[in-house]
Amino acid sequence: MSQLQEATERHRFDADRLAGYLAGHLPGFAGPLEVKQFQGGQSNPTYLLITPARRYVMRSKPGPAARLLPSAHAIEREFRLMRALAPQGVPVPEMLLLCEDESVIGRAFFLMEHVDGRIFWEQSLPGLAPAERGAIYDEMNRVIAKLHSVDIERAGLADYGKAGNYFARQIGRWSKQYRASETEAIEAMDRLIDWLPAHVPPGDETTVVHGDFRLDN
Repeated sequence: MSQLQEATERHRFDADRLAGYLAGHLPGFAGPLEVKQFQGGQSNPTYLLITPARRYVMRSKPGPAARLLPSAHAIEREFRLMRALAPQGVPVPEMLLLCEDESVIGRAFFLMEHVDGRIFWEQSLPGLAPAERGAIYDEMNRVIAKLHSVDIERAGLADYGKAGNYFARQIGRWSKQYRASETEAIEAMDRLIDWLPAHVPPGDETTVVHGDFRLDN
């Protein structure tokens, strides 16, 4: 998601209106404001906001809540989670502002700090020395282990998710989401939806996990 482009027509919004809102709600913000959109990651479109003094990253829902599946694109939860993880030693950007007022840009969004860095698309890290590759892999392992060891009570996340078997809930949720959006019957999917509830792994330990942990994410 390193390439920048002009905001796509589908995800375009009134940048002047956004700048006016931020001027009154984000300490230290001052325009003029330039907006670019990151390519990729369009489940929730992501933008680079550029001002003379600072850069920000903005993530938004892809559209108004009324047009989205229930519980989908929950950027509010993403904002709360990353803000709670920061004091626990998990490396996340600083969360700056959450706006659920859809009158600003037509959908909910949040702002976080922009962090400079490198993005590695190839998991084998070609071109890097063995020692550097090893250090990167070790750090990935350290971070995911740190995430899994977060005390959700101490982090203020005890009410973040539901208690009980996570696998059973996920199977139920995504089966409903699939049924709500399917356009044709797929026999293999029907068999899978029937098979999964009968093969749920036991255990109900509650912890924080990353849903898409990989080098370039």
